[in-house]
Amino acid sequence: MAKHGKKYLEALSKVNKDATYEPLAAVTLAKETAVTKFDSTIEVHMRMGLDPRQADQQVRDVVVLPNGLGKTVRVLVFAQGEASTKAQEAGADYVADTDEMINKIAAGWTDFDVAIATPDMMGKVGRLGRVLGPRSLMPNPKAGTVCPAEDLPRVINEAKAGRVEFRLDKTANIHVPIGKASFEADKLFENFTALMEAVKKAKPSGAKGSYVKKVTVTSTMGPGIKVDPLQAMSISLEK
Repeated sequence: MAKHGKKYLEALSKVNKDATYEPLAAVTLAKETAVTKFDSTIEVHMRMGLDPRQADQQVRDVVVLPNGLGKTVRVLVFAQGEASTKAQEAGADYVADTDEMINKIAAGWTDFDVAIATPDMMGKVGRLGRVLGPRSLMPNPKAGTVCPAEDLPRVINEAKAGRVEFRLDKTANIHVPIGKASFEADKLFENFTALMEAVKKAKPSGAKGSYVKKVTVTSTMGPGIKVDPLQAMSISLEK
């Protein structure tokens, strides 16, 4: 078992391991128990009542967090011609519109956080799967990152504003960042609420029984804080 430092143990002592917290109390406690010298990321981890092997029990969608992620998001767009100009005007950090740029990525360059592509570029982008896939940077229609030229300004703006993709992994879990420990608790709570609403909407047709089994909020390297899953699923931004 890994040995934890004094700061972690102090943080852990503030958490009741046997309790499940209300969502606002949980994100507030995650802020308080952040132990890193840098500005920790606050993350939500969900244990889902789904079978990842079944095609009708997949979850993959996006959410625009109302208060962003507290970091600069670097966006690369695969586009050519007029779409390339549109992407540059919309604020894309990089535009891959030449074979030179595509070859650079093929060689392992990935200094960007989000990749977006127009449909006509997917033939070339597909060949970059070995580089982009393992880093979760592959443009995907389900995630809204493959879009026509006219949608590029909106998709680029959303990516920079805090658009986050979430998906069910092979172990039936979903892991999503919702901001930084430096955020006000109510801002983290709003982001948490937006995420839970998006997860509700993304419920697959094949889901049976309990959809969300467990919800945990944590900071980078901080202790996990259990959230009441029923309360987590019933909160709404409209309230």
